[in-house]
Amino acid sequence: ARFPRGRGAMAAAGPGPGAGGAVKTLALVLEDEARRGGGGGGYCSGDTVSGQVLLELAGPLPLRGLRLEAAGRARVAWSESPGAVPGAGTWGVAVRAPGPGPRREAEVRYLDIRQSLLRDPPEGEENLILLDGRHEFPFSFQLPQEPLVTSFTGKYGSIQYYVKAVLERPAVPDQSVQTELQVISHIDVSSPALLTPVLRSQEKMVGCWFFTSGPVSLSAKIERKGYCNGEAIPIYAEIENCSSRLIVPKAAIFQTQTYLASGKTKTFRQMVANVRGNHIASGSTDTWNGKTLKIPPVSPSILDCCIIRVEYSLAVYIHIPGAKKLMIEMPLVIGTIPCIGFSSRNSSITSQFSMDMSWLALTMPEHPEAPPNYADVVSEEEFSRHVPAYPPPIDCEEQLCCPVFAYIQEFRFQPPPLYSEIDPHPTEVEEVQPVSFML
Repeated sequence: ARFPRGRGAMAAAGPGPGAGGAVKTLALVLEDEARRGGGGGGYCSGDTVSGQVLLELAGPLPLRGLRLEAAGRARVAWSESPGAVPGAGTWGVAVRAPGPGPRREAEVRYLDIRQSLLRDPPEGEENLILLDGRHEFPFSFQLPQEPLVTSFTGKYGSIQYYVKAVLERPAVPDQSVQTELQVISHIDVSSPALLTPVLRSQEKMVGCWFFTSGPVSLSAKIERKGYCNGEAIPIYAEIENCSSRLIVPKAAIFQTQTYLASGKTKTFRQMVANVRGNHIASGSTDTWNGKTLKIPPVSPSILDCCIIRVEYSLAVYIHIPGAKKLMIEMPLVIGTIPCIGFSSRNSSITSQFSMDMSWLALTMPEHPEAPPNYADVVSEEEFSRHVPAYPPPIDCEEQLCCPVFAYIQEFRFQPPPLYSEIDPHPTEVEEVQPVSFML
């Protein structure tokens, strides 16, 4: 007999020992396969996990029990580098201790559930006899309502959840099978704290003492602090090179993993994405009007675990030949729930935060030429026919009741008439105001 290949994630163990290898298959099936892996989003706090333990026997089998275990924990472990031992060498000189240093370990449990899937044996019997064939044992349990930390595997630790089925048999070792649960703690990047614009600026003198060649200045800004995987971050920056060297601006996303155990911390930092700008010659400037940097598939930020933290930052930096790089870092939070309609909410959010208004110019890719004066293209008589009566002034108290960016006052002058090669009023225009063109 075969198990049906329907929906569900299956983990299976091969034939077990004892009783002539009576256990043909021991399998664990989760009903919601999509949520088991990372692509389906994973399970959240309070979700119900259900499935079946499938057992196929080649003959009658005595069992002491069949239990289900669900566990989740964060673990951290690393070995310190060997340190110097004072006075261990000749004449009391410190020497490096042989072998690895002390080992640091820590563990935090988030989930611990146990269920028995077998009914009690008959009175006077220690074991329960299962006949040959296929047996199905359904199970269901609820994850804790308390926030669970997102699953993660890093350099010196991990946060893992799993479901395990253990088959207990007399006189032989237990046989088990397990499958991993992908758990996610959602972060909504639409929260006000993550919609805050981030702005940084810094300047650096190139050279030393009286050999300085001039400063290099850098200002950078991102529209908000929170983003999701796959989003492109528009970067606004101004770079001024007053030094005598050729510089190169760059931007990168860094992931910083921080581990805590036995009062010690261990940090691992890596670049996950980067972008490069154009060279900037001496005495020149460059402007990034929304240069994009796409976020690759990475783990969401983990900020609620006491022994593992996963944080992100966006660094805009300048490589200066022969000098230390000039760098600006802005905090990032990688969330799981994308921001919907950010542009429509931007006006109401911007009014809540003070920011340098000179950055508004960076949203325009070009500076178009100013239009001609209205009086140069429209005569007084033509203007009198198109302009309506000026609207009465609006009461000041009424203006204060509206949001700052929600009201735009009307222009007094109407736009010029549409361009036409045929003058609609040739005689009148010639008599009132001759028009001349200079080529």
